[in-house]
Amino acid sequence: MITRLTLVLFSALLAGTADAPAGDKTDVIRDLAGRVGPIVGSALACRDIARPRIQAIVDKFTAVIMEASSNEAERSDLTQSFDRSVADGRGAVTTGRTDCRSADRQLTDLERSIAGPAPSVAAIAPSSAAATSPTAPVAAGSPVRGVTDQEIRFGIAAPFSGSAKELGRQMKLGIDTAFNRVNETGGVEGRMLKLIAADDGYEPTRTTDAMKQLYEKDQVFGIIGNVGTPTAVVAVPYALERKMLFFGAFTGANVLRHDPPDRYVFNYRASYAEETDAVVRYLVKLRRIPIRQIAVFAQQDTYGDSGFAGVSKAVRALGVSDAAIVRLNYKRNTVDVDDAINQLKLQKPPIKAVVMVATYRAAAKFIEKTHDLFPGMLYTNVSFVGSTALADELMLLGPRYASGVIVTQVVPAVSGYSSMVLEYKNALAKYFPGEAPDYVSLEGYVAANVLIQGLKSSGSQLDTEKLIDVLENTRNFDLGLGANLGFGRAEHQASHKIWGTALDDNGKYQAIELE
Repeated sequence: MITRLTLVLFSALLAGTADAPAGDKTDVIRDLAGRVGPIVGSALACRDIARPRIQAIVDKFTAVIMEASSNEAERSDLTQSFDRSVADGRGAVTTGRTDCRSADRQLTDLERSIAGPAPSVAAIAPSSAAATSPTAPVAAGSPVRGVTDQEIRFGIAAPFSGSAKELGRQMKLGIDTAFNRVNETGGVEGRMLKLIAADDGYEPTRTTDAMKQLYEKDQVFGIIGNVGTPTAVVAVPYALERKMLFFGAFTGANVLRHDPPDRYVFNYRASYAEETDAVVRYLVKLRRIPIRQIAVFAQQDTYGDSGFAGVSKAVRALGVSDAAIVRLNYKRNTVDVDDAINQLKLQKPPIKAVVMVATYRAAAKFIEKTHDLFPGMLYTNVSFVGSTALADELMLLGPRYASGVIVTQVVPAVSGYSSMVLEYKNALAKYFPGEAPDYVSLEGYVAANVLIQGLKSSGSQLDTEKLIDVLENTRNFDLGLGANLGFGRAEHQASHKIWGTALDDNGKYQAIELE
């Protein structure tokens, strides 16, 4: 565990070493290398920790070594001591002696220690008692929650366990990629952007605890990228009661789209109503499927309700009653689709297309069990399904299960060459090598960049109310998506664009025209 002595010593060294005797200085630095090195090393072993944060510590410690060393041999000895400690820290993570959550917390403590004033090394080196005395200076607190001179902390409550965990992982990955990219160029007004995650398992009964952890323990400035509709039903009121920013959630539900909009809730993506409207029109007008032969396979909760409501609204807009629309349900966080299939078998005339409002495992199981029972069935999915995860699940079953499955998207094709997609893929490869481009992480990346635009426009004196005023006055800005984005006092959704995609025999998404 990082000690207060370590924090004070490091901040003191950064304040200047000129007053300390040469022998005392090198002894202090050698001791500190054994304390700071493992923190740096364990952070380096965790790919979710932004590299610019780590490099900032390394650069500062290297500068201290350079200043304190009286000759090349002393400098080399101190550097080697630090490098050995860094290697020990890496090993602690890879062997399981510590974890990445602890590594991130220790790195944060170290960052905070160097943000404020510190005593000179001369006052510390002779005796450790000075470092622990009640009169030792500490960094001044910030009047704005989650904002210091060094960083802005954001939180994400999402599933990092359970059947929908890939959605949470990918959303966080995209946001981290965007944050890393801006942090490498100095952050926003010199502040590094940091994302702290809390796992709610895609269960609303766990969401309050996750939000409470982020707000009370982690002291975040705002929320970005929360995943899910049933969890948003809990998370949004929590944020609103505390006047906390709730930005770019991975859901198209109406609970985040009130009229007029809730002041503290902003969305990047198009709504489920817009996605389902586009796909119903596609099925009816382009594929010539009668409305009475279209069913909805939906999660039995507010996510499924939102998607089903969107289909009903689209049907009414075509001048047809929605009374006869069949809804086939399954329970959240399960792949129990048998009741839905039994209900499907009873339909007369037979169903020819299913609009799916599900997560990837349940959707794949439904397709697996109905594919041969209903030859030629058309399957469509809303973007929340998790496109890459769905494709992977279906390709494990075989190409015939994947081919032709449609997913509406709220971001452009990840296989494309638009400016934003190329920027995203380059950044993903740089900061998270080995991670494949994905529609969910792309959405997280885009949403984070929309937020970053607002933060940059807010200037150095950042607070929630100022940021929201800036966002509400952000009009027609171009991130390279092929459609301009913007907000207003009566418009808290940046994009209304829907893209159509369908899987081919190789499990790759190809663009399709929806109209």
